[in-house]
Amino acid sequence: MNNNTTSQQAWSFPFCPVPPHWALDWEDLQAQFSWLQAMEGVPQSPIYHAEGDVLIHTHNVVEALTRTEEWRNLPILERELLFASTLLHDIGKPVCTKIDEAGHISSRGHAQKGEFMVRQLLWLGEELTAPLPLVPREYIASMVRFHGLPLQFLHWTKPERALIAASQRVRMDHIALLAEADVKGRICQDTNELLERIALFRELCKECLCYDGPRQFPDAYSRFLYFQRDERDPNYKAYDDTEFEVVLMSGLPGVGKDTWIRQHLADRPVIALDALRRKLKISAEDDQGPVITAAKEQARELMRKKQSFVWNATNITRMMRQQLIELFLSYNARVRIVYLDAPFKIILQRNHDRQNSVPEQVIYKLLSKLEVPTLIEAHQVDWICEP
Repeated sequence: MNNNTTSQQAWSFPFCPVPPHWALDWEDLQAQFSWLQAMEGVPQSPIYHAEGDVLIHTHNVVEALTRTEEWRNLPILERELLFASTLLHDIGKPVCTKIDEAGHISSRGHAQKGEFMVRQLLWLGEELTAPLPLVPREYIASMVRFHGLPLQFLHWTKPERALIAASQRVRMDHIALLAEADVKGRICQDTNELLERIALFRELCKECLCYDGPRQFPDAYSRFLYFQRDERDPNYKAYDDTEFEVVLMSGLPGVGKDTWIRQHLADRPVIALDALRRKLKISAEDDQGPVITAAKEQARELMRKKQSFVWNATNITRMMRQQLIELFLSYNARVRIVYLDAPFKIILQRNHDRQNSVPEQVIYKLLSKLEVPTLIEAHQVDWICEP
């Protein structure tokens, strides 16, 4: 992952305990954050969480984390990442918790929902001293997404592949530390079994060479093929037979994609969905089928000539990007995703100031669906934060 983060190094998360006393100000935390307050009264299955509701569990988990020497010995920025991730790990439960007719309580999908909620919460910065920059924001969102991985991996057909993929986004030793606190913060009959499972998780991550950093590959092309095709050996160095490059832009409206292209790729043809919408007289809220069809035909014409080009659109979800990437790969293209990010207030202001602005409610809707591109999606993925 190539990150242009020179303008986003300074950040902190409030109320993170510090030495020498490592005091946890839980009352102040609960008073500060409405998303913590929302956890109060949210029930959990007494089989797995006899300690009580989601708020009680979260309090227990944070205390368990901040008492461990492993957490206290981390560098300060890593401590803050883990602290924020632990506070937020069950933020999706108030939305996802269901009680069926038999009285069974479940919160299926809360980790995935939590990722989206955390991304929006930290980007908007409400109730924080300031919004979080791209890199720590995405790290915390990914921690929330994968916090159950150490307890689930044994049930999967290809656990090694899942761990290697997750390691491209977060450190597995951090995930294990959060998972141990998660187990210690609950009352259940199988605590020892769960802790043994996390120990196995740590060992498998070490065997897969993805424990304290992302699994490394012979090169970027080999990495991409590993995640695209089943039964690939991560040590295999693949022959790169790509013939041209497609740059796939990604980012919210108003983030500055057009400007970035003019500054960095002015010599390449650009397939711009906004321009096609204007030409076809289709708004951003109408059916986009005709726009996509016209854009894909333009792309095919360029790809038949093996000509590099830029596909300029929001491309906010992985599914959207995957469908396009599959098309580009069928013509033997090398795919580079360029994701642009900016402070959310600046995005809204830029959108307001441009001639063909998008309704603000559309931008908020896109934000709620945004999946920031990750390394497993393309041959190259660049994160660029525009000031």
